[in-house]
Amino acid sequence: MLIYYTATTLDGFIADPDDSLDWLLRQEGEPDEAFGFEAFMARVGAAVMGSTTYEWILAHGAGTDEPWPYTVPTWVMSSRDLPQVEGADLRFASGDVRPVHAAMREAAGDRDLWLVGGGGLAGRFADAGLLDEVVVSVAPVTLGSGRPLLPRRLDLELVETARGGAFVSSRFRVAGPLQEDRRQG
Repeated sequence: MLIYYTATTLDGFIADPDDSLDWLLRQEGEPDEAFGFEAFMARVGAAVMGSTTYEWILAHGAGTDEPWPYTVPTWVMSSRDLPQVEGADLRFASGDVRPVHAAMREAAGDRDLWLVGGGGLAGRFADAGLLDEVVVSVAPVTLGSGRPLLPRRLDLELVETARGGAFVSSRFRVAGPLQEDRRQG
């Protein structure tokens, strides 16, 4: 199952216009056990992220003073040449997300796939019919602008919700593209 597991502001942004996550890093606590990062990662067998997310991780120490934070095979979607991280299982790809999903599925075995970010990449997987769930923790802050959570029109089905720390976390099943009722009045 491909899961977009992320945090967002109340107004639906995963980063501010400068790609800062300061709003997130200052929040109190972590989502509870049902939505906590450690419990989630225990089920993950492969991950995928966009180049902006990858560059943010590198800019905040991974591969220099800090080791790469993930032990699972991780695909980075980018059409640019990006630096490698010694000792990390990184695989760079561009273009169609379908072959990346197939390779992730093979690498993960019976474990879940994590779509780390960003929202545009999540949208590409959704467009291909490959995004299964969205797990989102909403922080009590608004930014007014920035990187959107998921810039697509999708029908989602609420599966579960809980509160943990400053967050309200929910898990949604992706039903597919938004089916709008075009009837008038």
